[in-house]
Amino acid sequence: MNEPEELRRLRWRCRRGLLELDVMLQAFVDRAYISLVPSERAAFQRLLSEPDVVLLEYINGVQPIADKELRRIVRKIRQYPDF
Repeated sequence: MNEPEELRRLRWRCRRGLLELDVMLQAFVDRAYISLVPSERAAFQRLLSEPDVVLLEYINGVQPIADKELRRIVRKIRQYPDF
């Protein structure tokens, strides 16, 4: 089965400088991305534009997230028990 180009590109973008982010983000893409609605997919892709340190702080709840859509997608990422 051929994997959609969008997923291949996202997996590549999920490869970060911090192993913790690599694991969390790639697992999220593998398990949940396909079930997201278009606005959530767009928010996830915007989230990937954040610097690693900021992204990790968002996911760990250290830094507040002003953007409502980014907050929602981070909540979804946190819902996975592996994280």
